[in-house]
Amino acid sequence: MKSIWVTGGAGFIGSNLVLRLQEEFPAAALTVIDDFRSGSFPNLEGFKGDFVAADVSRMDWENEFHGRRPDAMFHLASITDTTLQDQKIQTHDNVEGFRRLLDYLRPGKTPIVYASSAATYGIRAGVNRIGDPLAPANAYAFSKVQLENLARAVKAEEAGWQMAGLRYFNVYGPREGHKGVPASMAWHLAGQMLAGKRPRIFKYGEQKRDFVYVKDIVAMTIAALKSGKSGVWNAGSGQPRSFNEMIEGLNKVLKTKFKPEYFDCPYPFYQPHTEADMTATKRDLKIEPKYSLEEGLEDYFKSGWLTKGRGKAATKKKK
Repeated sequence: MKSIWVTGGAGFIGSNLVLRLQEEFPAAALTVIDDFRSGSFPNLEGFKGDFVAADVSRMDWENEFHGRRPDAMFHLASITDTTLQDQKIQTHDNVEGFRRLLDYLRPGKTPIVYASSAATYGIRAGVNRIGDPLAPANAYAFSKVQLENLARAVKAEEAGWQMAGLRYFNVYGPREGHKGVPASMAWHLAGQMLAGKRPRIFKYGEQKRDFVYVKDIVAMTIAALKSGKSGVWNAGSGQPRSFNEMIEGLNKVLKTKFKPEYFDCPYPFYQPHTEADMTATKRDLKIEPKYSLEEGLEDYFKSGWLTKGRGKAATKKKK
């Protein structure tokens, strides 16, 4: 491939993807398109490609690129704050950004991999399988359902166009700290522990999530492109783990001995369990996750990003 574009490439998953693509395809010209609403420039330290600062939902693609199109496209640009209450902004920016992108790429049918979300399944507990009814519980999840609907509609008109969507589950790892509240529980719990506080979780910590390390997510995203296939796949670990286990893993890597502080969950419909069925992903994309929760937390700590910017306590723990 001579050129690869990544929207949202300054964000958490996007920046990890960009830097991995730079290693795997050193001869390709990489272009990141991001407006920094969900991204941060320090995430791209070491990036050697081009950067276009723009909102993909409002940018004039033709005027910006003058008919140039990449050999591959990764679309991760999105408003990722699920608590954003403005349904119009959430839906417009996420859906129209994808629509404009597809309209621009249609003449060349550039292969595209786009980020969907496990949030499309809704709040019901249990194993989430491709083909299950979707039940988005917020505007963010609704917008991701619309991305899948739009891709399916365009694909029906353009049979030879590769469009692959990945439903990301509970991703954690380097370059997420800038997200603030939407960052992973690994990031937030580690912050409390590094500040000398007991990590706070809902009673009694046995709720389970499909925590998946960002390096596995990046590998699956690239595998989706290489597969040449179209469709939607789960991108998780397939191994749900409890919040108590998350704290145990953090205690190990941080060399601490904190016990959880339990408090009542204020949400009546809080999910007790999420789990990605990875059967189709393994079969179609020829890939499966490599990192257990413990291995992911260890790699996260060794990267320096788990303690980065945490202050004196973080510096001491890192040493």
